Amino acid sequence: MRVLFTAYPERTHFLLMAPLAWALRTAGHEVRFASQPKFTSEITQAGLTAVPVGRDRDLWQILSRDPTWLGQADKGGMPLPYDVADMAPEEITWEHLSQGYAAQVERWHKTSNVPMVADLVEFARHWQPDLVIWEPLTYAGAIAAEAVGAAHVRLLFGIDMYGVAREHFLRLRDERPEGARTDPMADWLGGYARKYGFPFGEQLITGQATVDLVPECLQRRAAGLEYLPLRYVPYGGPAVVPAWLRRPPQKPRVALTLGLSTTGHGGEYAVGVQDVLDALGDLDIELVATLAEAEQRKLVRVPDNATVASFLPLDALAATCDAVIHHAGFGTLATTALRALPQLTLPWDNDGPALADGIARAGAGLVLNPKEATGADVRDALVKLLSDPGIRQGAAGLRDAMLAQPSPNAMVATLERFTAERRGRSSAAASTVSGG
Repeated sequence: MRVLFTAYPERTHFLLMAPLAWALRTAGHEVRFASQPKFTSEITQAGLTAVPVGRDRDLWQILSRDPTWLGQADKGGMPLPYDVADMAPEEITWEHLSQGYAAQVERWHKTSNVPMVADLVEFARHWQPDLVIWEPLTYAGAIAAEAVGAAHVRLLFGIDMYGVAREHFLRLRDERPEGARTDPMADWLGGYARKYGFPFGEQLITGQATVDLVPECLQRRAAGLEYLPLRYVPYGGPAVVPAWLRRPPQKPRVALTLGLSTTGHGGEYAVGVQDVLDALGDLDIELVATLAEAEQRKLVRVPDNATVASFLPLDALAATCDAVIHHAGFGTLATTALRALPQLTLPWDNDGPALADGIARAGAGLVLNPKEATGADVRDALVKLLSDPGIRQGAAGLRDAMLAQPSPNAMVATLERFTAERRGRSSAAASTVSGG
Protein backbone atom coordinates (compact mmCIF):
# COMPACT_ATOMS: atom_id res chain seq x y z
CA MET A 1 0.00 0.00 0.00
CA ARG A 2 0.97 3.65 -0.32
CA VAL A 3 1.55 5.45 2.96
CA LEU A 4 1.86 9.22 3.26
CA PHE A 5 3.33 10.71 6.45
CA THR A 6 2.93 14.40 7.11
CA ALA A 7 4.11 16.81 9.77
CA TYR A 8 4.86 20.47 10.15
CA PRO A 9 8.62 21.16 10.20
CA GLU A 10 9.53 20.28 13.78
CA ARG A 11 12.63 18.08 14.00
CA THR A 12 11.85 16.40 17.32
CA HIS A 13 8.42 15.35 16.03
CA PHE A 14 9.84 13.99 12.79
CA LEU A 15 12.45 11.91 14.64
CA LEU A 16 9.66 10.23 16.61
CA MET A 17 7.76 9.37 13.42
CA ALA A 18 10.69 8.07 11.36
CA PRO A 19 10.96 4.53 12.83
CA LEU A 20 7.39 3.67 11.83
CA ALA A 21 8.05 5.06 8.34
CA TRP A 22 11.08 2.80 8.08
CA ALA A 23 9.10 -0.22 9.28
CA LEU A 24 6.45 0.31 6.62
CA ARG A 25 9.09 0.85 3.95
CA THR A 26 11.05 -2.30 4.81
CA ALA A 27 7.79 -4.26 4.85
CA GLY A 28 7.46 -3.43 1.15
CA HIS A 29 5.11 -0.47 1.25
CA GLU A 30 5.64 2.77 -0.65
CA VAL A 31 6.30 5.62 1.78
CA ARG A 32 6.43 9.38 1.26
CA PHE A 33 6.94 12.07 3.91
CA ALA A 34 5.41 15.50 3.27
CA SER A 35 6.34 18.73 5.00
CA GLN A 36 7.22 22.33 4.23
CA PRO A 37 10.07 22.86 1.71
CA LYS A 38 12.67 23.95 4.28
CA PHE A 39 12.33 20.57 6.00
CA THR A 40 13.26 18.47 2.98
CA SER A 41 16.86 17.85 4.04
CA GLU A 42 15.78 16.56 7.47
CA ILE A 43 13.57 13.96 5.78
CA THR A 44 16.04 12.84 3.15
CA GLN A 45 18.86 12.68 5.71
CA ALA A 46 16.84 9.95 7.42
CA GLY A 47 16.74 7.95 4.19
CA LEU A 48 13.09 8.75 3.48
CA THR A 49 11.53 10.23 0.35
CA ALA A 50 10.46 13.84 0.90
CA VAL A 51 7.53 15.67 -0.67
CA PRO A 52 7.86 19.45 -0.24
CA VAL A 53 4.41 21.02 0.04
CA GLY A 54 3.24 24.60 0.38
CA ARG A 55 5.42 27.40 1.62
CA ASP A 56 7.63 27.83 4.66
CA ARG A 57 6.08 29.40 7.72
CA ASP A 58 7.75 29.11 11.13
CA LEU A 59 5.64 29.29 14.28
CA TRP A 60 8.87 29.65 16.28
CA GLN A 61 9.55 33.00 14.64
CA ILE A 62 6.29 34.27 16.09
CA LEU A 63 7.08 32.78 19.49
CA SER A 64 10.48 34.45 19.55
CA ARG A 65 8.73 37.80 19.22
CA ASP A 66 5.85 36.95 21.57
CA PRO A 67 6.47 33.98 23.94
CA THR A 68 2.85 34.26 25.18
CA TRP A 69 1.44 33.68 21.67
CA LEU A 70 0.13 30.20 22.51
CA GLY A 71 -1.13 31.20 25.93
CA GLN A 72 1.08 29.22 28.32
CA ALA A 73 4.46 30.92 28.54
CA ASP A 74 3.64 32.78 31.77
CA LYS A 75 2.75 29.62 33.65
CA GLY A 76 4.44 26.87 31.67
CA GLY A 77 2.75 23.60 30.82
CA MET A 78 0.12 23.02 28.17
CA PRO A 79 -1.30 25.90 26.11
CA LEU A 80 -4.96 26.76 26.41
CA PRO A 81 -7.44 25.19 25.83
CA TYR A 82 -5.42 21.95 25.96
CA ASP A 83 -4.48 22.59 29.57
CA VAL A 84 -7.87 21.09 30.50
CA ALA A 85 -6.09 17.72 30.32
CA ASP A 86 -4.61 18.73 33.69
CA MET A 87 -7.93 19.89 35.16
CA ALA A 88 -10.73 18.11 37.00
CA PRO A 89 -13.92 17.93 34.87
CA GLU A 90 -15.84 20.14 37.30
CA GLU A 91 -13.22 22.89 36.87
CA ILE A 92 -13.51 22.99 33.08
CA THR A 93 -15.75 25.70 31.66
CA TRP A 94 -17.30 26.24 28.26
CA GLU A 95 -15.79 29.72 28.11
CA HIS A 96 -12.27 28.41 28.66
CA LEU A 97 -12.61 25.82 25.91
CA SER A 98 -14.47 27.86 23.31
CA GLN A 99 -12.26 30.92 23.74
CA GLY A 100 -9.13 28.77 23.79
CA TYR A 101 -10.09 27.00 20.57
CA ALA A 102 -10.95 30.30 18.89
CA ALA A 103 -7.51 31.67 19.80
CA GLN A 104 -5.55 28.58 18.77
CA VAL A 105 -7.30 28.10 15.45
CA GLU A 106 -6.14 31.57 14.44
CA ARG A 107 -2.75 31.62 16.14
CA TRP A 108 -1.46 28.05 16.04
CA HIS A 109 -3.42 25.70 13.81
CA LYS A 110 -3.80 27.95 10.79
CA THR A 111 -0.17 29.04 11.06
CA SER A 112 1.00 25.41 10.95
CA ASN A 113 -1.49 24.04 8.43
CA VAL A 114 -2.78 26.60 5.96
CA PRO A 115 0.56 26.86 4.10
CA MET A 116 0.47 23.11 3.40
CA VAL A 117 -3.15 22.20 2.69
CA ALA A 118 -3.58 22.99 -1.01
CA ASP A 119 -0.32 21.39 -2.14
CA LEU A 120 -0.84 18.37 0.12
CA VAL A 121 -4.31 17.72 -1.28
CA GLU A 122 -2.95 18.12 -4.81
CA PHE A 123 -0.19 15.60 -4.12
CA ALA A 124 -2.65 13.16 -2.49
CA ARG A 125 -4.89 13.36 -5.54
CA HIS A 126 -1.89 12.62 -7.74
CA TRP A 127 -0.32 9.84 -5.65
CA GLN A 128 -3.52 8.32 -4.19
CA PRO A 129 -2.26 7.11 -0.78
CA ASP A 130 -4.08 4.27 0.93
CA LEU A 131 -3.11 5.50 4.41
CA VAL A 132 -2.11 8.90 5.77
CA ILE A 133 -0.27 9.14 9.10
CA TRP A 134 -0.25 12.66 10.50
CA GLU A 135 1.40 14.37 13.41
CA PRO A 136 -1.37 15.26 15.93
CA LEU A 137 -1.55 18.94 14.98
CA THR A 138 -1.00 18.58 11.22
CA TYR A 139 -4.68 18.61 10.34
CA ALA A 140 -3.64 19.13 6.72
CA GLY A 141 -2.93 15.37 6.67
CA ALA A 142 -6.48 14.52 7.70
CA ILE A 143 -7.88 16.95 5.13
CA ALA A 144 -5.82 15.38 2.34
CA ALA A 145 -6.79 11.86 3.41
CA GLU A 146 -10.49 12.64 3.46
CA ALA A 147 -10.22 14.42 0.12
CA VAL A 148 -9.06 11.20 -1.57
CA GLY A 149 -10.85 8.64 0.61
CA ALA A 150 -7.70 7.34 2.31
CA ALA A 151 -7.61 5.83 5.77
CA HIS A 152 -5.80 8.07 8.26
CA VAL A 153 -4.45 8.04 11.81
CA ARG A 154 -2.81 10.47 14.18
CA LEU A 155 0.61 9.48 15.49
CA LEU A 156 0.76 10.65 19.10
CA PHE A 157 4.02 11.15 21.05
CA GLY A 158 2.87 13.04 24.08
CA ILE A 159 -0.08 13.53 26.38
CA ASP A 160 -3.27 13.41 24.30
CA MET A 161 -4.28 16.86 25.46
CA TYR A 162 -5.90 17.39 22.06
CA GLY A 163 -8.20 14.39 22.31
CA VAL A 164 -9.01 15.05 25.97
CA ALA A 165 -9.79 18.71 25.29
CA ARG A 166 -12.03 17.76 22.38
CA GLU A 167 -13.89 15.23 24.55
CA HIS A 168 -14.65 17.91 27.16
CA PHE A 169 -15.55 20.44 24.47
CA LEU A 170 -18.11 18.13 22.89
CA ARG A 171 -19.59 17.31 26.30
CA LEU A 172 -20.06 20.96 27.22
CA ARG A 173 -21.15 21.95 23.72
CA ASP A 174 -24.00 19.45 23.84
CA GLU A 175 -25.18 21.05 27.07
CA ARG A 176 -25.45 24.46 25.41
CA PRO A 177 -28.62 25.86 23.83
CA GLU A 178 -28.93 25.03 20.15
CA GLY A 179 -28.07 28.52 18.99
CA ALA A 180 -25.01 28.89 21.27
CA ARG A 181 -22.98 25.85 20.17
CA THR A 182 -20.04 27.62 18.61
CA ASP A 183 -17.25 25.37 17.34
CA PRO A 184 -14.13 27.13 15.98
CA MET A 185 -12.47 23.87 14.95
CA ALA A 186 -15.51 22.62 13.05
CA ASP A 187 -16.00 26.01 11.39
CA TRP A 188 -12.39 26.06 10.19
CA LEU A 189 -11.99 22.43 9.11
CA GLY A 190 -15.56 22.29 7.82
CA GLY A 191 -14.63 24.93 5.27
CA TYR A 192 -12.00 22.59 3.83
CA ALA A 193 -14.48 19.71 3.86
CA ARG A 194 -16.89 21.73 1.75
CA LYS A 195 -14.10 22.88 -0.55
CA TYR A 196 -12.81 19.37 -1.22
CA GLY A 197 -16.18 17.62 -1.30
CA PHE A 198 -16.50 15.49 1.84
CA PRO A 199 -18.56 15.80 5.04
CA PHE A 200 -17.02 17.26 8.18
CA GLY A 201 -16.53 14.75 10.98
CA GLU A 202 -14.59 14.48 14.23
CA GLN A 203 -11.99 12.35 12.44
CA LEU A 204 -10.61 15.59 11.00
CA ILE A 205 -9.66 16.59 14.54
CA THR A 206 -8.77 13.30 16.22
CA GLY A 207 -8.23 10.90 13.33
CA GLN A 208 -9.94 7.64 12.48
CA ALA A 209 -7.63 6.11 15.10
CA THR A 210 -4.59 7.17 17.11
CA VAL A 211 -1.22 5.43 17.06
CA ASP A 212 0.16 6.11 20.54
CA LEU A 213 3.84 5.98 21.52
CA VAL A 214 3.13 6.90 25.15
CA PRO A 215 2.68 3.94 27.53
CA GLU A 216 -0.74 3.90 29.13
CA CYS A 217 0.68 4.44 32.63
CA LEU A 218 1.89 7.90 31.52
CA GLN A 219 -0.88 8.78 29.08
CA ARG A 220 -4.17 10.63 29.46
CA ARG A 221 -6.62 9.37 26.90
CA ALA A 222 -10.01 10.48 25.65
CA ALA A 223 -12.97 8.15 26.01
CA GLY A 224 -14.41 6.97 22.73
CA LEU A 225 -11.22 7.19 20.69
CA GLU A 226 -9.42 4.14 19.32
CA TYR A 227 -5.79 3.95 20.44
CA LEU A 228 -3.19 1.69 18.81
CA PRO A 229 -0.19 1.33 21.16
CA LEU A 230 3.24 1.54 19.54
CA ARG A 231 6.64 0.96 21.12
CA TYR A 232 9.03 3.88 21.06
CA VAL A 233 12.28 3.29 19.15
CA PRO A 234 15.13 5.75 19.85
CA TYR A 235 16.28 7.74 16.84
CA GLY A 236 18.11 11.04 17.07
CA GLY A 237 19.24 11.55 13.52
CA PRO A 238 22.80 11.26 12.17
CA ALA A 239 25.25 10.74 15.03
CA VAL A 240 28.73 9.50 15.88
CA VAL A 241 29.61 7.64 19.08
CA PRO A 242 32.96 9.00 20.32
CA ALA A 243 35.62 6.57 21.49
CA TRP A 244 35.57 7.80 25.09
CA LEU A 245 31.87 6.98 25.35
CA ARG A 246 32.62 3.35 24.50
CA ARG A 247 34.87 2.99 27.55
CA PRO A 248 33.13 1.90 30.79
CA PRO A 249 32.85 4.78 33.28
CA GLN A 250 34.96 4.55 36.44
CA LYS A 251 32.29 6.23 38.56
CA PRO A 252 28.50 6.42 38.39
CA ARG A 253 27.75 8.32 35.19
CA VAL A 254 24.89 10.85 35.09
CA ALA A 255 23.65 12.53 31.92
CA LEU A 256 22.32 16.08 31.94
CA THR A 257 20.36 16.94 28.78
CA LEU A 258 17.83 19.72 28.44
CA GLY A 259 16.49 19.27 24.93
CA LEU A 260 16.90 20.42 21.35
CA SER A 261 13.74 22.36 20.56
CA THR A 262 13.99 25.42 22.79
CA THR A 263 17.61 26.39 22.17
CA GLY A 264 17.36 25.31 18.56
CA HIS A 265 14.79 28.05 18.08
CA GLY A 266 16.63 30.73 20.01
CA GLY A 267 15.19 30.13 23.48
CA GLU A 268 16.88 29.42 26.79
CA TYR A 269 16.81 26.57 29.29
CA ALA A 270 14.34 27.00 32.13
CA VAL A 271 16.90 25.96 34.76
CA GLY A 272 20.17 27.70 35.65
CA VAL A 273 22.80 25.39 34.15
CA GLN A 274 25.79 26.99 35.90
CA ASP A 275 24.09 26.65 39.28
CA VAL A 276 23.39 22.97 38.60
CA LEU A 277 26.93 22.21 37.46
CA ASP A 278 28.39 23.96 40.51
CA ALA A 279 26.11 22.07 42.88
CA LEU A 280 27.00 18.68 41.37
CA GLY A 281 30.72 19.39 41.23
CA ASP A 282 31.58 17.78 44.57
CA LEU A 283 29.71 14.51 43.95
CA ASP A 284 31.70 11.36 43.24
CA ILE A 285 30.13 10.95 39.80
CA GLU A 286 30.96 11.48 36.16
CA LEU A 287 28.57 14.09 34.81
CA VAL A 288 28.07 14.30 31.03
CA ALA A 289 26.17 17.43 30.03
CA THR A 290 24.93 17.89 26.46
CA LEU A 291 24.35 21.61 26.11
CA ALA A 292 23.64 23.86 23.16
CA GLU A 293 26.68 25.88 22.16
CA ALA A 294 24.90 29.11 23.03
CA GLU A 295 24.42 27.82 26.57
CA GLN A 296 28.01 26.61 26.77
CA ARG A 297 29.25 30.12 26.04
CA LYS A 298 27.43 31.37 29.13
CA LEU A 299 29.34 29.02 31.43
CA VAL A 300 32.00 30.60 33.63
CA ARG A 301 33.42 27.29 34.84
CA VAL A 302 32.99 23.53 34.38
CA PRO A 303 33.60 21.23 37.40
CA ASP A 304 36.35 18.62 37.19
CA ASN A 305 33.80 15.80 37.31
CA ALA A 306 31.87 17.12 34.28
CA THR A 307 32.23 16.71 30.53
CA VAL A 308 30.34 19.15 28.32
CA ALA A 309 29.42 18.29 24.74
CA SER A 310 27.22 19.95 22.13
CA PHE A 311 25.58 16.66 21.11
CA LEU A 312 25.85 12.96 21.82
CA PRO A 313 23.51 10.20 20.63
CA LEU A 314 21.30 9.89 23.68
CA ASP A 315 20.66 6.16 23.43
CA ALA A 316 24.41 5.45 23.34
CA LEU A 317 24.99 7.82 26.26
CA ALA A 318 22.09 6.44 28.32
CA ALA A 319 23.44 2.90 27.89
CA THR A 320 26.45 3.93 30.00
CA CYS A 321 24.57 5.92 32.65
CA ASP A 322 23.17 5.30 36.12
CA ALA A 323 20.67 8.19 35.97
CA VAL A 324 19.54 11.00 33.67
CA ILE A 325 18.57 14.60 34.45
CA HIS A 326 16.40 16.09 31.72
CA HIS A 327 13.57 18.42 30.69
CA ALA A 328 10.88 15.72 30.22
CA GLY A 329 10.67 15.96 26.46
CA PHE A 330 9.10 12.72 25.30
CA GLY A 331 12.01 11.47 23.20
CA THR A 332 14.49 11.99 26.04
CA LEU A 333 12.11 10.58 28.63
CA ALA A 334 11.31 7.50 26.54
CA THR A 335 14.94 6.78 25.64
CA THR A 336 15.83 6.98 29.33
CA ALA A 337 12.89 4.77 30.27
CA LEU A 338 13.87 2.05 27.80
CA ARG A 339 17.20 1.79 29.64
CA ALA A 340 15.38 1.39 32.98
CA LEU A 341 17.21 4.43 34.35
CA PRO A 342 16.04 6.61 37.23
CA GLN A 343 15.04 10.04 35.94
CA LEU A 344 15.21 13.49 37.50
CA THR A 345 12.95 15.74 35.44
CA LEU A 346 12.97 19.53 35.26
CA PRO A 347 9.89 20.14 33.09
CA TRP A 348 8.39 23.43 32.05
CA ASP A 349 6.99 23.55 28.56
CA ASN A 350 3.94 21.97 26.93
CA ASP A 351 3.19 18.44 28.24
CA GLY A 352 6.56 18.03 29.98
CA PRO A 353 5.11 18.64 33.47
CA ALA A 354 2.34 16.08 32.87
CA LEU A 355 4.79 13.46 31.57
CA ALA A 356 7.13 14.17 34.50
CA ASP A 357 4.28 13.68 36.96
CA GLY A 358 3.63 10.33 35.29
CA ILE A 359 7.26 9.33 35.81
CA ALA A 360 6.95 10.20 39.50
CA ARG A 361 3.65 8.31 39.84
CA ALA A 362 5.26 5.26 38.24
CA GLY A 363 8.00 5.44 40.87
CA ALA A 364 10.61 5.77 38.11
CA GLY A 365 11.99 9.16 39.10
CA LEU A 366 11.64 12.54 40.76
CA VAL A 367 10.41 15.90 39.48
CA LEU A 368 11.46 19.47 40.26
CA ASN A 369 10.07 22.78 39.01
CA PRO A 370 12.98 24.33 37.07
CA LYS A 371 11.80 27.87 37.78
CA GLU A 372 12.00 27.24 41.52
CA ALA A 373 14.66 24.56 41.96
CA THR A 374 18.16 25.56 42.99
CA GLY A 375 21.34 23.69 42.18
CA ALA A 376 21.25 22.36 45.74
CA ASP A 377 17.74 20.98 45.12
CA VAL A 378 18.98 19.18 42.03
CA ARG A 379 21.93 17.80 43.98
CA ASP A 380 19.72 16.46 46.79
CA ALA A 381 17.29 14.88 44.32
CA LEU A 382 20.11 13.24 42.36
CA VAL A 383 21.64 11.76 45.54
CA LYS A 384 18.27 10.22 46.33
CA LEU A 385 17.87 9.01 42.77
CA LEU A 386 21.19 7.17 42.86
CA SER A 387 20.67 5.63 46.29
CA ASP A 388 16.99 4.61 46.34
CA PRO A 389 16.48 1.01 45.10
CA GLY A 390 12.73 1.62 44.92
CA ILE A 391 13.20 4.19 42.17
CA ARG A 392 15.36 1.81 40.18
CA GLN A 393 12.66 -0.84 40.57
CA GLY A 394 10.05 1.65 39.35
CA ALA A 395 12.26 2.45 36.36
CA ALA A 396 12.44 -1.25 35.49
CA GLY A 397 8.65 -1.45 35.65
CA LEU A 398 8.30 1.48 33.27
CA ARG A 399 10.74 -0.13 30.85
CA ASP A 400 8.70 -3.34 30.91
CA ALA A 401 5.52 -1.38 30.18
CA MET A 402 7.16 0.22 27.15
CA LEU A 403 8.55 -3.08 25.86
CA ALA A 404 5.07 -4.60 26.13
CA GLN A 405 3.86 -2.26 23.38
CA PRO A 406 3.99 -3.57 19.79
CA SER A 407 7.15 -2.74 17.86
CA PRO A 408 6.97 -0.69 14.64
CA ASN A 409 7.36 -3.93 12.67
CA ALA A 410 4.37 -5.44 14.49
CA MET A 411 2.38 -2.24 13.96
CA VAL A 412 2.69 -2.65 10.20
CA ALA A 413 0.26 -5.58 10.19
CA THR A 414 -2.18 -3.62 12.38
CA LEU A 415 -2.11 -0.68 9.98
CA GLU A 416 -2.55 -2.99 6.98
CA ARG A 417 -5.71 -4.44 8.54
CA PHE A 418 -6.96 -1.02 9.62
CA THR A 419 -6.44 0.42 6.15
CA ALA A 420 -8.15 -2.50 4.43
CA GLU A 421 -11.16 -2.17 6.74
CA ARG A 422 -11.43 1.60 6.34
CA ARG A 423 -10.93 1.53 2.60
CA GLY A 424 -13.48 -1.26 2.39
CA ARG A 425 -16.05 0.84 4.23
CA SER A 426 -15.36 3.82 1.99
CA SER A 427 -15.84 1.69 -1.14
CA ALA A 428 -19.06 0.23 0.23
CA ALA A 429 -20.37 3.69 1.11
CA ALA A 430 -19.49 5.01 -2.34
CA SER A 431 -21.20 2.04 -3.97
CA THR A 432 -24.36 2.62 -1.90
CA VAL A 433 -24.47 6.32 -2.79
CA SER A 434 -24.04 5.53 -6.50
CA GLY A 435 -26.74 2.88 -6.38
CA GLY A 436 -24.33 -0.05 -6.77
